[in-house]
Order: sequence, then structure tokens, then C-alpha cells
Amino acid sequence: ELCSVIFPSIVDRSPVQIAISSAGTAPVLARMLRTRLESSIPAGYGKLAAMAGKYRDHVKRKINDGLSRKAFWEEVFEGDIAELVYAEKLDEAESRIQQKLANPASKKLGEVYLVGGGPGDPDLLTFRALRLMQKADIVLYDRLVSKEVLALVRRDAELIYVGKTAGEHPVTQDNINEKLAEYALQGKRVLRLKGGDPFIFGRGGEEISHLAERGIPFQVVPGITAASGCASYAGIPLTHRDYAQSVRFITGHLKDNSLDLNWQDLVSPNQTLVFYMGLSGLESICRELIRRGKAPETPAALIEKGTTVNQRVFIGDLRTLPDKVREASAKAPTLIIVGDVVKLHEKLSWFKQ
Repeated sequence: ELCSVIFPSIVDRSPVQIAISSAGTAPVLARMLRTRLESSIPAGYGKLAAMAGKYRDHVKRKINDGLSRKAFWEEVFEGDIAELVYAEKLDEAESRIQQKLANPASKKLGEVYLVGGGPGDPDLLTFRALRLMQKADIVLYDRLVSKEVLALVRRDAELIYVGKTAGEHPVTQDNINEKLAEYALQGKRVLRLKGGDPFIFGRGGEEISHLAERGIPFQVVPGITAASGCASYAGIPLTHRDYAQSVRFITGHLKDNSLDLNWQDLVSPNQTLVFYMGLSGLESICRELIRRGKAPETPAALIEKGTTVNQRVFIGDLRTLPDKVREASAKAPTLIIVGDVVKLHEKLSWFKQ
């Protein structure tokens, strides 16, 4: 009662600081606004501002015209130099500023953002993914990227569909690799948007290997992989002290109508098996696990369109699940989970289908 001072909500990116105050009328609202700003302002803004301060006088001496200086700093703050700072590559960022000052008319090299779009729910995207999605000039996206996630990319970005389905690859992987390099060499900021995580059955390693060979800068932003997202939304823990002490991620994609897997390792007890892209091979997967020694009563689940409002979860065992899925006409994308942890679905399921 004796105080006349109000401490506002602070967004601290020193030396950049933002204070939000409601003059004491709605402190909870001020806190909510601070939370929104925190999520949209990268943690590296302070380092970016500090580096700009270090070069401010140098830039002023080098570029006399005020409008040209403004354009210079806008390009620094919105381009690849800022991204290098956010990625903690401060020496490389300073080197790039020095090159830019030495030859301001040089051709700008673009950059590729390899971003995991998660299993479907846009709320599961990372802050960095959202920021880069808003920066990209051109977007190459997969079939598994949900419409809700795709809607969050920059409005005027060019969208190019490069999705694949089983047995149908209208755009080859080599072609995608080359397109990423081609657009970046044109000076564009290229977003390679993938469902799930780009390093788990997403061929992300192949794509950035091609970029590295061409000397093209890139960033990788991990996403929530389908196994983690779909299992969580289905109420099925992938590990549990009483049921499973390990988990395996396996590709269930059929090649030449056969699955070339180490089945003997897969039938070991106390582990959870997660099959990606396994809808067309579900019967083969269940049949082979039983044939190699897995009990037919082993619990199994198939999750269709996990984490989205269209999610459906089919629960059975290795013997009954294929018939249930066939009768329900389940459609991709799907995820298969095999193991005793599936028993927990009925008790832990929280997401309404």
C-alpha cells in the first residue's frame, strides 16, 4: 500500500529489453502478453544486438547514405547472418558481416531450412520452426505435412508439393536434393518441410549431405516424431517400468512385397515396437512376429491421423488387429505400436477422437 512503483513484465534479450505494464490494472494480462512475445522473439536477439553494436560505427563509416545503411542492417537482421547468430555460430556471423562490408554488391547466397513439421497438430511445432516457416521464400513440402501446419508458412511463399506414396514417386529424391540446391543458389530462403522429424525415416540426412557437398548453408530443426506424438495422443507410453524398458523405431514399408527385418531381435521381451509406414504391410508384420515366436495375444495398436481431430485408434492384438483395421478402412498416415504398453491405452487415453 505504501508503494507507488509497479514492476512490469520484462522480456529480457539484453541489450534489447521490452517492458509490458498495465499500470497495475491487469497484471495477469501483462504476463500473458509477455509470454506471447517470449515465444516470438528468439533468445539470440541479445547477441545479435550486441554484434550490431560492435560494427555500428564501422558500418557508418563504410556506408555514408542513411537509406543504404538501413537496408544493410535490415538484410543483416532478417537474413543468414542473424540465423548464424541464433545457431551460436558467432565467429562465422562476424566473418559474413565483414565480407558483406568488403563487397556489398556481391551476390547473396540463399539458405535451406530443414524443418520437422511434427505429426499433424500445429501446436506441437517448435518456436524455431514457426520462425523459419515465416521467413521462407519457397517451400517444398511432403505428403505427411498437415494442412493446419502448412497454413502457418508465409502467405506469399511459393509452395511446391514433393510428396511420395507407396509405389508412386512423381518427384524423385535426387530431384528434390537438386531443387533445394538450385533455389538456394538463386539466393532464396528455402524451407524443406517434412512430417514428423526429418532425421527419422525422413531422408533428411541425404538432403543436407547434398547441400554440404555444394557448400550451401542449411539449418536443421527437429520435429516431434510420429512415434512420440501419436503414442502420447493415444495414451500409450512407449516405455514403462512394468512393461517395456526399450523401444524400437522400424520402417514397415514393403519393398518387393517383403519385409527384410531382423525378426529374431524384434521378438525379444520387454520392448515396444513402433512401425512407421506399415499400413499396407500390417498383416505381414503381425504374421511374421507370430511366426518368429511372439505370442498372438501380444497387444497391438494402429493409430490413424494421430494428434489431429481425425485421429482414430484401433486396439487389438497381433491376431485380431489386421481384421479390425481392414473393416474400418483405415487410411494413411498411420503408426503401429506392438507391446504390452498398449494395455495402458484404455486407462490413459485423454485425447478425444
